[in-house]
Amino acid sequence: MTTVQVQPLGPVRAAALLVQRNYIVYRRNWKLFITGFFEPFFYLLSIGIGVGQLIDSFEFNGRQVPYAEFVAPGMLAASALNGALIDATFNTYFKLRFVKLYDQILATPLTTRDVARGEIAWSQLRGSAYAAAFLVIMTAMGLVHSWWAVLAFPATVLIGFASSAVCMAATTYMKSWQDFDKITLVQLPLFLFSGTFFPISAFPTPVQWLVECTPLYRGVVLCRELTTGALSWASVVSVIYLLLMGLAGLLVVRRRLDQLLLT
Repeated sequence: MTTVQVQPLGPVRAAALLVQRNYIVYRRNWKLFITGFFEPFFYLLSIGIGVGQLIDSFEFNGRQVPYAEFVAPGMLAASALNGALIDATFNTYFKLRFVKLYDQILATPLTTRDVARGEIAWSQLRGSAYAAAFLVIMTAMGLVHSWWAVLAFPATVLIGFASSAVCMAATTYMKSWQDFDKITLVQLPLFLFSGTFFPISAFPTPVQWLVECTPLYRGVVLCRELTTGALSWASVVSVIYLLLMGLAGLLVVRRRLDQLLLT
């Protein structure tokens, strides 16, 4: 009698399988997938364009930027964050606590590390898809005037990676659906006060320091500098910050899944 040894999959192939599984699920529910794009788009129309008729421009890195062009990159960063957050929180919690999907996955050659990488990759792709569509709309509306904007999409991928990793890590600590109120409690202030709609110079200095340490602000600064071409060292700081944040979140997710699923 011969025995067949099942070889573990490589990390890329394993992550790709989980991404493919999520794609198959959403292929039949594509309407749920695209709804997340409309929220930042409507904000752009109502605030960026509407309120922009009342506000002339803002100074950004020594340049005068029309209000719509100031708000649009903020919405771009927010779309990447919100798209990643949906899958990394609500959907991850459902798979982890209710349908026990990850327990079933571990009966295959996949490991908890594969689950972490695959689910974060899918959440990141969802946020990136929203951001890509939004970037196309920005360009069509004439809100992009710099060739540096070609790097805005990779920037949103980085924002999605950091957001999905940290949000998934937070989700592993949740015990009930009521805990998601805490996500909203954090998400809404980030959206409103991360320099999305107005410069943070409007805040007192201590508040400015606090805002500068938030992930969405780093994403907003990165996207705004790239789409306007007004680059500074803040972009480098944002890239390093978001990359480290994503790696730290990934590490926490791996350890938490080991504790929850293997003990």
